Amino acid sequence: MRQSPYSIQAPSAVVMVRPHHFTVNTETAADNSFQVLADTGENLAATAYDEITRAAETLESHGVAVHLFEDEGTQTPDSVFPNNWFSTHAGGHVAIYPMKAESRRRERRSDVIEILKTRYRVQDVIDYSGLEPDGLFLEGTGAMVLDHIDRVAYAARSDRTDPIALERFCTHFNFEPMVFDAHDGNGVPVYHTNVLMCVATGFAMIGTGMMSDPKRRDEVIARLERSGRSIVALSNKQIENFAGNALELQGKDGRILALSTTALAALDADQRTTIEESARIVALDIPTVERAGGSVRCTLAGIHLTPRA
Repeated sequence: MRQSPYSIQAPSAVVMVRPHHFTVNTETAADNSFQVLADTGENLAATAYDEITRAAETLESHGVAVHLFEDEGTQTPDSVFPNNWFSTHAGGHVAIYPMKAESRRRERRSDVIEILKTRYRVQDVIDYSGLEPDGLFLEGTGAMVLDHIDRVAYAARSDRTDPIALERFCTHFNFEPMVFDAHDGNGVPVYHTNVLMCVATGFAMIGTGMMSDPKRRDEVIARLERSGRSIVALSNKQIENFAGNALELQGKDGRILALSTTALAALDADQRTTIEESARIVALDIPTVERAGGSVRCTLAGIHLTPRA
């Protein structure tokens, strides 16, 4: 495995939320085809709690700093996915995002922002949640997959990724928007970009078959290749198994790629080899959490901030 010691693409710290009353959110099921609704009487809460506990412990064992917050409430079924309501950026910047589902708007927590201000150098917090009454949504690093090196925001157009909100974010945070259309096998728009795409330092994983416009698909691939990245093309079936929902992190012994055991099982040997040329694969077992329609990347809000001395 060959790699430089540090990459601005790979944060060394994350925020995670451990749910005490996890369930699958029926409010978001209409446009999230990855969800598996719970059967009546099925108790998923204890299992999901344990999965997040073990996932946080595994990341910490690899040298990733995990800020683990508890959610003891019953009105925020998707709180285990904090990357949708806030993101952090080099230079001390934090963004707070407008969410489509009302239940998801309740996930925003002042204590998370205050801990970030206490532990890291935060210069400003830009809050876009005021766009919600106008029906303009941009669900954080679910809606966008950010290339922090080349400053590109890749975004699949959907009800949760509004081009106007995206343009506003990109203007404030100095990213170039690159919007494309993507649909699942039933023709339904992919609800979040980060289920079909992961941009790491030396490679990019992308569900090319879900991108509707061949010309735009070629433009996205060319842009990634110009940045020097190897392309790991993912099939629709691999995307359905969350192979695109991964996040590169900086560990104590180099970069790692955090993804789920479901995702890892879906990758073939050549794809794993390409990934392992620049990052060690770390698989986290969260099958219960995945029933809510997101996987490992969704559970991790990367911290791109400078720690206070």
